[in-house]
Amino acid sequence: MASKLLASSCRRTLARTANTSAPRGISTAAGAAVVAPTPEAFEDQGVVTVKGVKISARPLYLDMQATSPVDPRVLDAMLPYYLARFGNPHSRTHLYGWESDSAVETARSQVADLIGASPKEIVFTSGATESNNISIKGVMKFYKEKKRHVVTTQTEHKCVLDSCRHLQQEGFEVTYLPVGSDGIVDLEKLRSAVRPDTGLVSVMAVNNEIGVIQPMEEIGKICKEFNVPFHTDAAQALGKIPVDVEKWNVSLMSLSGHKIYGPKGVGALFMRRRPRIRVEPQMNGGGQERGIRSGTVPTPLVVGMGAACELAKKEMKYDDKRIRALQERLLKGIKAKLDGVVVNGSIERRYAGNLNLSFAYVEGESLLMGLKDVAVSSGSACTSASLEPSYVLRALGVDEDMAHTSIRFGIGRFTTEAEIDRAVELTVQQVEKLREMSPLYEMVKEGIDIKQIQWAQH
Repeated sequence: MASKLLASSCRRTLARTANTSAPRGISTAAGAAVVAPTPEAFEDQGVVTVKGVKISARPLYLDMQATSPVDPRVLDAMLPYYLARFGNPHSRTHLYGWESDSAVETARSQVADLIGASPKEIVFTSGATESNNISIKGVMKFYKEKKRHVVTTQTEHKCVLDSCRHLQQEGFEVTYLPVGSDGIVDLEKLRSAVRPDTGLVSVMAVNNEIGVIQPMEEIGKICKEFNVPFHTDAAQALGKIPVDVEKWNVSLMSLSGHKIYGPKGVGALFMRRRPRIRVEPQMNGGGQERGIRSGTVPTPLVVGMGAACELAKKEMKYDDKRIRALQERLLKGIKAKLDGVVVNGSIERRYAGNLNLSFAYVEGESLLMGLKDVAVSSGSACTSASLEPSYVLRALGVDEDMAHTSIRFGIGRFTTEAEIDRAVELTVQQVEKLREMSPLYEMVKEGIDIKQIQWAQH
């Protein structure tokens, strides 16, 4: 009955929305949902004003590393656990609890199956940030009597770097390894950084800003050689490249639901059982998830993540082939019409759905504002409010002016060729417009080497 009432209400809302607005050029990725307009949303017919910016239609969505839309098949799997099967999975005395518990365990198996793990090694969390915190702080605090040193890289996600800084404030030592100009860690530097008191090595599998894939198997072999636990943030790798916890020899792996067309607010942590890895819980409570992550497991979200993992396993090869073709179309389209375009990070060892480009002689903030009809970013969504150049690009040795001009294009399962072509058109238009106003670009066209100019100070 509840589902019928909900469906009836949705039909009425959609009918009202259809009569009051006719949005143009809805992105495929955003087209699954119709957003009811707010009273202040429209100043002119068909023009949306959000945060003072006028937008003629919903932008094309090319920011898949920030988040991905929920796959409709994932939503279908989740809905029953919001409406009829709403029981607490930890209620052991009635059907509502039993069916929710069964759904959680099915999802646990689906997540484990995608990474080659046992369901018993999967702990559900609120997301990859929490999983990273449990892994880094939890391991080091559990083994704090003997292990006081962590090895990581300069290009990790901010939550990993901040967790390491937190440990430093408590007296632990951290080695932040540099990366090459391609974003890849030097294995010999990693080997030499390991000490007898090293308690953890943490290296991200696929970088969230530049899409570079680290040599995970080789890093795992080094950690096994020195008998040091190996943690990886695999939020950007899950469902996009083959992930195997045995081949990689990881002890801990952080995962996220909303990066693989699942819901926000749910993630998972792989914790190896043999050899067993131990952590100190970072949250106290009812002892759920074997006491590692207390709190009621959100059944609908977990079911959604499980369904997303199952779909990813089935469609990974198809998605990868399609996304590679779209990335090539985007890069060739831009480079055919613009010079001074640089790909940040390794060309060979990267996830195809992440294309990070720098445009010479263009101010990055102006480019982003000009591309209001394309939803892209200048780097991590967690640090995009900062006007500082990306610390990841600076670690690669990218000049500050080029780091300021970087744009990350994120391509995904629902991206179309038409969207790529439109993104190329709009990007080229905006870069050309900004370069026309740039005196530096004029000097370069005249053959002047601007790096040799001695600028006078006033």
